[in-house]
Amino acid sequence: MSDTVIIIPTYNEKENIERMIRTLLALEHQFDVLVVDDGSPDGTAELVKGMMELYPERVFLIEREGKLGLGTAYITGFKWALERDYEYIFEMDADFSHDPNDVPRLYEACANWGYDLSVGSRYVTGVNVVNWPMGRVLMSYFASKYVRFITRLPVHDTTAGFNCYRRKVLETMELDKIRFKGYAFQIEMKFTTHMCGFKICEVPVIFVNRVLGTSKMSGGIFSEALFGVIRLKIGSWFRKYPKVKE
Repeated sequence: MSDTVIIIPTYNEKENIERMIRTLLALEHQFDVLVVDDGSPDGTAELVKGMMELYPERVFLIEREGKLGLGTAYITGFKWALERDYEYIFEMDADFSHDPNDVPRLYEACANWGYDLSVGSRYVTGVNVVNWPMGRVLMSYFASKYVRFITRLPVHDTTAGFNCYRRKVLETMELDKIRFKGYAFQIEMKFTTHMCGFKICEVPVIFVNRVLGTSKMSGGIFSEALFGVIRLKIGSWFRKYPKVKE
């Protein structure tokens, strides 16, 4: 078994999921893949089951009933991974907006450079986004600036969904206390990692807007992030975060 699993939440990703799994499994380091599918009506889960037959013990599937939210999909995947012997646990999209060839770089940051969380960052070296409408680029960029200002979180791309966690981070942070379900989930995870005393590294990546399939982004997702951040910061004043054990 690999020391690493890549968790990919899906909803209607039949155009992408098989190619994404094949690409990840072809990387030099052996990475396992766990797909968490929220009842995709387009048959995404059936395609994953076909890949499981081709790659037993490397491809796994959790099927859930209906769209239950990005955050709960990842929490489900994290708990699954922690029940097994994985040391490094990834978050990644299915639509190739995250380049599979960047996976080894995020892995190396945690496995060899001593970091506890590596973030595939669009904004650590400027704005590295391709094929997004300018309004969406600006909204995402300034949302991250806003989050940094409110939380003092030392991360440029606070909403990034391409991340590698060391096992001990997820074991420490009390996953059942993570409250957000949309893209604010990514902010809360990074903020909690920081408050627990773990070391975070940003690895520059180029984010490419999906070519196939439909985006799940909406204005409501950003409003959750913008208003939720204030609640997150205020809540941190009254919460005792578990600290990293050396």
